[in-house]
Amino acid sequence: MKVLVTGASGFTGSHLVKRLCRDGAEVVALVRRSSNVSAIAGCTVQLVYGDITDRAALTQAMQGVDVVFHTAAYVELGVVDAALMEQVNVEGTRALLATMRSLQIPKLVYCSTIGVFGDTQGQVIDETFQRQQQDFSSAYDRTKYLAQQLVDQAAAAGQWAVSVLPSGIFGADDPHFGPVLQTFLRGNLKLWAGGQRVTGIVHVDDLVEAMLLAVDKGRSGEHYIVSAGELTTRAMFECVGQAAGIPAPAEAPEWIVRLLGRALDPVGRLLRWQPPLSRERVHYIYDRCVRVDATKARETLGWQPRSPETVLTEIAQTLKPRA
Repeated sequence: MKVLVTGASGFTGSHLVKRLCRDGAEVVALVRRSSNVSAIAGCTVQLVYGDITDRAALTQAMQGVDVVFHTAAYVELGVVDAALMEQVNVEGTRALLATMRSLQIPKLVYCSTIGVFGDTQGQVIDETFQRQQQDFSSAYDRTKYLAQQLVDQAAAAGQWAVSVLPSGIFGADDPHFGPVLQTFLRGNLKLWAGGQRVTGIVHVDDLVEAMLLAVDKGRSGEHYIVSAGELTTRAMFECVGQAAGIPAPAEAPEWIVRLLGRALDPVGRLLRWQPPLSRERVHYIYDRCVRVDATKARETLGWQPRSPETVLTEIAQTLKPRA
């Protein structure tokens, strides 16, 4: 099997590439010239350089390909370049679908997000849920929703396409929460905001497994939520800290966190700096709650992920400072 992975140098994409190579697939990796490809340096892959919107690069990358795994995305909250995010997440998906159509590529597995459902206000939902939020919580929320619409339209028009919708993606090399856990395990994280925030958890390698299962067992046009379960942020810290004997950070007063978010947001935009808190990030911490049920992926794809507690324990063992 010959496959193309977009976003191959990213967190999810690099784990997918490594798994595909171990499984003996012929892998083409689409990366930008500026991408750090160290995560896949040990893999036997064909590198094709180009932007996700570059039809010529996409055409080169798709020659003889059986399956496209589309993981490329601009993922960020807070101070972002909304126009660039739309270019990557929406127009990049549009270009990819058009190239697949022109070359008659058989299959697409799209890495989406549970965020396309919008704020469920704490209601646990499955793939049948119809989005009720009328606006969007972030540029990321909006652009991934629009990209999902494009994939769904392509599937309705006859392109074989399956979407996997992960919750929070975790791993020792996670570029978002990984550094936070490293700081915590060094004993240097004494305060945190939103300890009662509920987060869906899936290990990046279990997400990869779901994507591979979707190739053979998925049905075109279908969505598959990929989440091993939920924990509050405080429970996550307690799980990680248990083996290291480190207590969970104290809870920061909500009013201070909200005040800092309002204050730092304009500063970050003026200086083109990503502050640790912004209006958007505070909204995600306290106000937005998306909860999901991944029964369909378990029953239909035969997906068997490790538990959230196991995910966090394994990460803690990997990141724990050496004595």
